[in-house]
Amino acid sequence: MLEILSLIRQDGDPRWCRSVPNWDRGPWLETLLGLRRARANARPRIISSPLPVHMFPKAFFGSKAKV
Repeated sequence: MLEILSLIRQDGDPRWCRSVPNWDRGPWLETLLGLRRARANARPRIISSPLPVHMFPKAFFGSKAKV
């Protein structure tokens, strides 16, 4: 899924996918390092999470984020 979203974000250009590691393109939000990387990424951000959707904060569902 991360590869597909990365390609969509870059209009199908695979150079970004090949040059930037997965953990920088779609960091895990649950780790401090992942949170810092996510905040530093340009918008629209790709964020990964192993959590089931029912464990996300309620504020998430009022945001414009896509799941």
